[in-house]
Amino acid sequence: MAGKPTVAKSPPALIPPARPTPGGTLPLSCIDKTIAGFVNIIQVFPPSSLSAAHDDQGAAVAAMRSGFARALVPYYPVAGRVTPSGLAVDCTGEGVWFVEAAASCALADVDGLESFPLLIPGELLLPRPPPGEKLDGLILMAQATRFTCGAFTVGISFSHTVFDGYGAARFLTAVGELARGLPAPSVAPVWDRHAIPDPPSPPPPFFAVVTEFRLVTQVADISAESIERVKDEFKQAAGEGCSTFDAVAAVVFKCRALALAGALPDGAEVRVSFPAGTRHLLRDVLPAVDGYYGNCVYLGCVARTSRAARESALAELVGAVREAKEAVAAGFADWRRGVYRYDVPLDYSTAILSDASRLGFDEVDYGFGMPGFYTYPHDDQANFAATLLVVRPPAPRRGGVRVLIRCVEEPHAAMFAAELAKFA
Repeated sequence: MAGKPTVAKSPPALIPPARPTPGGTLPLSCIDKTIAGFVNIIQVFPPSSLSAAHDDQGAAVAAMRSGFARALVPYYPVAGRVTPSGLAVDCTGEGVWFVEAAASCALADVDGLESFPLLIPGELLLPRPPPGEKLDGLILMAQATRFTCGAFTVGISFSHTVFDGYGAARFLTAVGELARGLPAPSVAPVWDRHAIPDPPSPPPPFFAVVTEFRLVTQVADISAESIERVKDEFKQAAGEGCSTFDAVAAVVFKCRALALAGALPDGAEVRVSFPAGTRHLLRDVLPAVDGYYGNCVYLGCVARTSRAARESALAELVGAVREAKEAVAAGFADWRRGVYRYDVPLDYSTAILSDASRLGFDEVDYGFGMPGFYTYPHDDQANFAATLLVVRPPAPRRGGVRVLIRCVEEPHAAMFAAELAKFA
């Protein structure tokens, strides 16, 4: 490929609901109101994804557009706009912005989009509204990009105020089902934000004070064999099993503590915080949790002194992670009642580990097969939190996990990468 890849974009076009939908204003939940910003994902469909029914790229995109229009009928709030107050959604029925684009290169020319950071600027594969459209009020945008080899990417930007990751994946699954001609989504959507009671006093944001860091972008693959080894060590020590997330969290916790050893005193506290799903804890108030697409998360946290995190066996750290997970139910209940403030500092000693590997973004079929994988383009501006994101790795590394990393600064990056490489 000669020169840097380019992407030619069509002007953004609104896709409205396929038929008239209810109007009015719908409140957001007390959990939604603590979360802001947009989440960007890129689903990658290799050339082999195109089915015989949609071997014409134009027909494939047309079917996807139809899927969005049809999905916006049962998911009609998504076609609206978040109110300026950020407390509700105005069901205007305007629709979602959709962009068609064409890349100047083949997917292989940019390493199949497997590199992190990407070898093509992420913003080229992500939608933007037209000039003058306020980004803050938008709920979801999409961009379909064709590559010269026949591959596709679908870039999605969604409002974290309206969706959590599970909810956004449920919406895209419905888009795919309706694009393929199903009469209705397999899981009926549920709004019902009002069903989650507001606490006596408004819950504070999870993090109120932030600091800007100079974080380095890295990627690490943790193999299935390494994960099984950690699981076996824990089972031998505790007599019970653990999850893949438990094992990965313990590995990340220990490796990061080792990398930061020279920067922190032995007695300094180091932490791994993690968003835990809480849908199962809302069955008493939500009529149907499976179709609920609002935010249902609470931040758990495991903490140890720097020395303890470095010197503890992985099995001990797995146990600490499991204890932190078990404490989520009580902490979430207290947070809902307004009697507990989430007071974990968002400093360099805290890393936030999110598991996006089972949300379902890699199971969405818009009519031309499921994506080979999906990725999250890194954001150089997001330097206020040390983050790690667990995703499914591209084939042929399936079985293990891939960790997209922005959680250490340059002086600690090489050591962190070396420690994680022991589990590749």
